[in-house]
Amino acid sequence: MNTPGEPPKVTNRSLAGRLFLFAAGSFAFGFALVPLYDVLCSVWEVGNRWTGEKAVAVVEHPQADRLVTVEFMTSVPNNGRWEFRPLVAALQVHPGQLYSAQFHAQNLSGHDTVGQAVPSVAPSVAAQHFRKTECFCFTPQPFRKDEGRDMPVRFIVDRDLPADVDRVTLSYAMFEQPALAAVRQ
Repeated sequence: MNTPGEPPKVTNRSLAGRLFLFAAGSFAFGFALVPLYDVLCSVWEVGNRWTGEKAVAVVEHPQADRLVTVEFMTSVPNNGRWEFRPLVAALQVHPGQLYSAQFHAQNLSGHDTVGQAVPSVAPSVAAQHFRKTECFCFTPQPFRKDEGRDMPVRFIVDRDLPADVDRVTLSYAMFEQPALAAVRQ
């Protein structure tokens, strides 16, 4: 038995054991997220290799009697050390047909760096009908000091896009990834 004022040893051991199990469970959960992500992507048909194959199949059936305007926008949050812009402001597209657009990015930071573009589609109802088959946003992009380049995005607007949606905005925010740049050097 413990004397008065002495912490109970069994309680401390029990707490330490529970904390260890919690830490081990969190670590295991982190590894389980990768296959879980793959499963969710295949169920929702986003962010995986099947999306591109399915979009290419849809290309054979463009909806010729309908036009949708796809606008392109860019932003550089926080530091502003990039030139980042679309080469065209908008395209008129037929749902069900594959299109390509170009974006220009230039590193103005004064050193080698890595950029990551984060996409957004508006209105939100259109997001599930806008599929990118190739995009610079899929992976971080390394840039040398003052390097600039045009980067493509290939996309298709599904024929299932609601009829009342005639304008879709694809926007990207470019972020610098200093941790990735440090690893590359």
